[in-house]
Amino acid sequence: MLTENLIVKHFRDLNSRYTKLDSVDKFTIPQYNTAKPMILYIHIPFCEELCPYCSFNRVVYEDALAMEYFDALKREILIYKNLGFSFQSVYIGGGTPTIHIDKLAEIIKLVRDNFNITEISCETNPNHLTDKHIKILKESHIDRLSVGVQSLDDKILKEMRRYEKYGSGDDIQKRLRDVNGEFKTLNADLIFNFPGQNKDTLKRDCEIITSLDIDQVTFYPLMVSKSINKLMKRRFENFSFLSEKIYYYHIRRHIEKKYKPNTAWCFSKASDMVDEYIINYDEYVGVGSGSFGYYGGMLVSNTFSIKEYIDRLNNGVSPVSFTRKFTISEQIRYDFLMKLFGIRVARSYINTKYGELFYNNLKKEIAFLKFINALKVDENEMRLTKKGQYYWVVMMREFFIGVNNFRDYCRNLIKN
Repeated sequence: MLTENLIVKHFRDLNSRYTKLDSVDKFTIPQYNTAKPMILYIHIPFCEELCPYCSFNRVVYEDALAMEYFDALKREILIYKNLGFSFQSVYIGGGTPTIHIDKLAEIIKLVRDNFNITEISCETNPNHLTDKHIKILKESHIDRLSVGVQSLDDKILKEMRRYEKYGSGDDIQKRLRDVNGEFKTLNADLIFNFPGQNKDTLKRDCEIITSLDIDQVTFYPLMVSKSINKLMKRRFENFSFLSEKIYYYHIRRHIEKKYKPNTAWCFSKASDMVDEYIINYDEYVGVGSGSFGYYGGMLVSNTFSIKEYIDRLNNGVSPVSFTRKFTISEQIRYDFLMKLFGIRVARSYINTKYGELFYNNLKKEIAFLKFINALKVDENEMRLTKKGQYYWVVMMREFFIGVNNFRDYCRNLIKN
């Protein structure tokens, strides 16, 4: 527990700097002609129901607002086309990206028509695994479909307020079974360390997922902002992170015969696409209200106000509202965190990008991780041990909590 506490303290200190973005009234997106492929993240902020543990930028679906939003989203995508950005991969998240499947198909067509796209990953919910949705997603050439399952236990689903809208555990199983094999990669997202879960419920989730024989499963730890944390503690007396480590290893024991880790929390039968696009791509652009981008050593964020997002793009103004330029030391630490989340990173990649600067900046961290048997280093690569993979879960949990706290801050600005 001491090691985890040290990691948490270290990353909370880092997050206080990394996620302290400066507000900007006007931001000029640079021309960006680069031979290196980038990934495009597209954010759809609408949901039928708002899950109480979710910290992402999302609102309850309104048809008129959504129609304006999709039109503005098209304008923003074309801004990046006209500025010379080149995208190879697309990740569509939310919210619920498939909430208006016809408009989503229009967005995907626009992207394919303007960029040389080789792969697309899209999130959805179990109630959208319908014949119509699947037909349109296949016609749009979605490679990876990631289904927000969260749990297969009816009691937990009710506590998550997902049972009524998204179906029972049995309903979800049937939908997953029906759609299995329709896409190159079918992923199920599940949460662990949610209040009310225990070893038995998690074991049952693992057994069901394994029996369904889908391509991939992602087990996220609960990652809530400070405000959501307070709400959870008021609602659940036993809410804490104390069981996280026990549950993580418990899950791994029950899926490791079929699934191998692609990342510290994503497990596949093969070498499939993963949610964490930041592993495979050095830089990415986020479009949509509340999305993030990272390019040229700079972290940028669009406005979290959907109305302001639409108004800005209708008036030809960039929706970027927050920026932060990383120092070279911060870029190195960011890369170290993100790349090793994918279990291993080639020394050739490190040497080409940073040279000795990388090792000089991370001398203490690398020595510490090797000492606690979390990291192995040889002439070809750095790679995480199983213990190291859990520590990376802790680090990434803290990183995303920091991002979620920033999201809280931005939403509060809208209210004010």
